[in-house]
Amino acid sequence: MSYIVKKDFSRELEYRLRDKLTATQIDSVLCELTEQMADYDVEHTGGQKGEKDFDDILKLFAEAKMVEGRSKKTIEHYLYVINSFRKTDSTPIDKLSVYNLRQFLSKEKDRGISDTTLKADREVLSAFFGWVTREGILSHNPMDNLNPIKYRKEIKVPYSDVDLEKLKEACDNDRDKALVAFLGSTGCRISEVCGLNRDDIDFQNMECTVLGKGNKERTVYIDPVCALQLQKYFASRKDNSPALFAGRQTERMTPHGIRERLNKIAGIAHVEHVHPHRFRRTLATKLLNHGMPIQEVKTLLGHEKLDTTMAYVYVDKVNVKNSYRRYM
Repeated sequence: MSYIVKKDFSRELEYRLRDKLTATQIDSVLCELTEQMADYDVEHTGGQKGEKDFDDILKLFAEAKMVEGRSKKTIEHYLYVINSFRKTDSTPIDKLSVYNLRQFLSKEKDRGISDTTLKADREVLSAFFGWVTREGILSHNPMDNLNPIKYRKEIKVPYSDVDLEKLKEACDNDRDKALVAFLGSTGCRISEVCGLNRDDIDFQNMECTVLGKGNKERTVYIDPVCALQLQKYFASRKDNSPALFAGRQTERMTPHGIRERLNKIAGIAHVEHVHPHRFRRTLATKLLNHGMPIQEVKTLLGHEKLDTTMAYVYVDKVNVKNSYRRYM
């Protein structure tokens, strides 16, 4: 019997019984019904089963991720990858095997998709089919025999002190100076910066609270130079917008707007590979090089796993060599 048909039937029955039975009585009826339905195969007559079931399962998966606190952007990415796979393979979900998934990834690679992207796509498919299996929709996980994808890890170098100075000097207004200083001081994600308001900044304690991934709050800190630049920027503003950083017509700056502005600053400063996330890597590397415990850096950046923080850190070979000489 279709898992989705069971779910739909149970939900409809529960809805119809709400005005007739108590919650306890409804639970008893549904539990008994579930046991009885296990031995029967029921088919929904309202349309074709295979494709409808997949779409409904995907909807339930998205709802589950939303309840878990995944961001809208993350869920949209999940759905994009899964739908990309579905467009190339219409095999009923209960007939899928590792060969279907391997063929999809192989075609993607033939299209010129990088191994890094393939690895990320595999992780999305693994999350989806792992959830489907745990929910009992499938009796086996078609991802079980699909090995992880190896990829070449690129060394992502942080900004040098000279790069940061060039960027600061290339700013021609108080807002841009404050923006560069804030990104460098806090290591905030671009979405977090866009969500902040002016009154979120606590100048007395030199800190502010941001809402990060998964709607989790954390405290980030500003240094004296950043505080000075923010105060100068606030004093120069004539608008009434609550936004920490305002764009044209006093509207709150968007991630696209910030990236666009940083690109212009980078062009003036002649600094390559300028983007908001690189400020996070720079801050993480700087703090660790100055002796801050990595667990504390992890908390500051809002990472769930220590491995994520480690991936942010650039280890200078000169520092490794000096440490080796010191300890040997």
